[in-house]
Amino acid sequence: MPYAAHRSPETLRSAAGAPKRLPVAVAALLLLVAGLLAALPGSARAQLNVDITRGFVDPMPLAITDFEPTRPELAQTGVDIAAVIANDLASSGLFRTIDKAAFLQTSGELQNGPRYGDWRAIGADALVSGSVDLQSDGRMRVEFRLWDVLAEQQMTGLAYMTTPSNWRRIAHIISDAIYERLTGEEGYFDTRIVYIAESGAQNRRVKRLAIMDQDGANHQFLTDGSNLVLTPRFSPTSQEITYLAYVNDSPRVYLFNLNTGQQEILGDFPGMTFAPRFSPDGNRVIFSMARGGNSDVYTMDLRTRTVERLTDNPAIDTSASFAPDGSQIVFNSDRGGSQQLYVMNADGSNVQRISFGEGRYATPVWSPRGDLIAFTRMHQGTFYIGVMDPDGSGERMLASGFLVESPTWAPNGRVLSFFRQDPADSSGQVSSKLYTIDLTGFNERRVQTPLDASDPAWSPLIP
Repeated sequence: MPYAAHRSPETLRSAAGAPKRLPVAVAALLLLVAGLLAALPGSARAQLNVDITRGFVDPMPLAITDFEPTRPELAQTGVDIAAVIANDLASSGLFRTIDKAAFLQTSGELQNGPRYGDWRAIGADALVSGSVDLQSDGRMRVEFRLWDVLAEQQMTGLAYMTTPSNWRRIAHIISDAIYERLTGEEGYFDTRIVYIAESGAQNRRVKRLAIMDQDGANHQFLTDGSNLVLTPRFSPTSQEITYLAYVNDSPRVYLFNLNTGQQEILGDFPGMTFAPRFSPDGNRVIFSMARGGNSDVYTMDLRTRTVERLTDNPAIDTSASFAPDGSQIVFNSDRGGSQQLYVMNADGSNVQRISFGEGRYATPVWSPRGDLIAFTRMHQGTFYIGVMDPDGSGERMLASGFLVESPTWAPNGRVLSFFRQDPADSSGQVSSKLYTIDLTGFNERRVQTPLDASDPAWSPLIP
């Protein structure tokens, strides 16, 4: 079954049938409830915000009540929606959720508005309340409100209608709305991560393509493990991925449509070791390939299958990634005597080295915001995940370990995922896990997966 099938895509479209970002999950209803942000005076709107650019952030205390059900059979759904929102926001490291046992006002009482003094008494700066209802046509209506407890004002409120099975996605979309209102940055919770699931003995490792929501829910294997698969990449639309598979010991690149489950072969590419990355417009892929014993960077037009060579150097050029505006490309090369990062124009001209720290640099990937490049650095037996400005300035390390590798950006450009591998145990077996970390470097968190995991790729926001 295609991965997207369980998400009931017919309920995730506007009335006109055109896919959209936020209205998509509301099934023809995006309702602003009374007291919206736009109606508030400027001074009230400015009361609460979280600065996510500082080194260490003292988390904002946030109260999230269970969503009040209109009928008894919806009670657990109301609890579950609140739990997903609380987990999303707490995982960002920017918010601290207050224990519900401390609440002085019930979710039912909140339907008439908050008693602000009760919420200040337990230390809440902001409050999230909501309700869940079942309509006569079988659709579920979920409403939430975000309150500024200190200013005694509603900050925003939205309502959504969808099929009951989509309650988890609605919770992620609500989390994104709260995150954006309180930080000024776009959220990243309504997203997915594709990765390589690993199992078996070290000398007979089975590697399967797998996908899940960014919080680990809705996990699904996409391949059966009969072929070795590596380095999946999302398209800009999040509906397609590329990955590299070894079929009869020959590297082959596939294009996988997540909506239909259909796979298309882009081609057999002897000498390729990483799957291609998409261009920002999704019309091309960029990759490296060895021909005649020399590895260079190429692009392929996905419509015409025309291949264009961008670098022509005796060195090894690999791991290319487009800037979000498509004007430049970052890649790594040993043309200077050691593995370093370089930036060039999209046509291959004006190659400039940007990494000058000690050690070797690899796996660069441009931030969706365009302001940073993430990379892997290796120095004196230690691996690092780091970021730098596109001109090479401002380099700083976010994570380190025996082996940390393959950074991938959340779509808001403020959080990274990567994998961490520990040294082999006494039996020679190794273990690798997925982690996320924000740009402060203080909020590293493990992402739960059923098996060992490597090579993550973070999707754009789901359309």
